Amino acid sequence: MADLPGYVHACLHSGRLAFLAIMVSAGIVLQILACALFNNWWPMLTVLMYVLLPMPLLFFTGSDSSSLFSGGGDSWVNATKFLTGASAVGSIAIPAILKHANVIGWGALALDLSSFFVFVFSIICYLQGHSDSDYNVL
Repeated sequence: MADLPGYVHACLHSGRLAFLAIMVSAGIVLQILACALFNNWWPMLTVLMYVLLPMPLLFFTGSDSSSLFSGGGDSWVNATKFLTGASAVGSIAIPAILKHANVIGWGALALDLSSFFVFVFSIICYLQGHSDSDYNVL
């Protein structure tokens, strides 16, 4: 890809950004549909976990995010990994607990979990595209 002109690189980066925007929008739509189609707004509790998910990364890692992917680390990096993992598990656990308590139905559970997996897929695509790109977002 090094022999492509600059405008082609810019178009490819814009296409990646548009794809990520569409994926995140689809996740939001699935989350709202999980609530609106079944006239039950309890699945919106998962949004709380989506908001809490990046907070440990923002507060504890700072600009050194490469230490998150290493095996060792200091106590702040370990706390960040634990809190991020707990928030991710909570994003799956909240709809499962609501279904187990018969607060939501199977359809709302399926839409809520599919929303989570669309968000995870878009984050993985962002990380994959961000690692080989020519620019830094943060």
